[in-house]
Amino acid sequence: MGSEAKVLSLEEVSKHATKEDCWLVISGKVYDITPFLDDHPGGDEVLVLATRKDATEEFEDVGHSQNARDMLKDYYVGDIDVNTLPQKGQYYKPPSASASKQASAAGSSNNTILMLLLPIIIMLLAYALYFYAKKDA
Repeated sequence: MGSEAKVLSLEEVSKHATKEDCWLVISGKVYDITPFLDDHPGGDEVLVLATRKDATEEFEDVGHSQNARDMLKDYYVGDIDVNTLPQKGQYYKPPSASASKQASAAGSSNNTILMLLLPIIIMLLAYALYFYAKKDA
């Protein structure tokens, strides 16, 4: 760490959200954890999913050891500009996520109908098979 910490916006940090270039915001600090992705016990996907936001809550919920906390120092990039973080309760997902949620809801109603009709169809087929087998006997 230099004499003055680099201050990054969430927009800048969000540009680093892939397995090839992965930065996380934890406790007001920005970490480039790309070199650690392959070694993470929980897999790399969980880390990539924690990008583009303040991942402090996810980090704390897992209950990381002191050793894990100490390892963060090796990946330190700078501090997050807290003014660029969304306020709790004021974060809105991008429209694409909203659209997929609506599409998912429409698909969900189709699944519900199928789940209701499938047992009835199976029972009708079993009933028909029973009478067909009885007729041949």
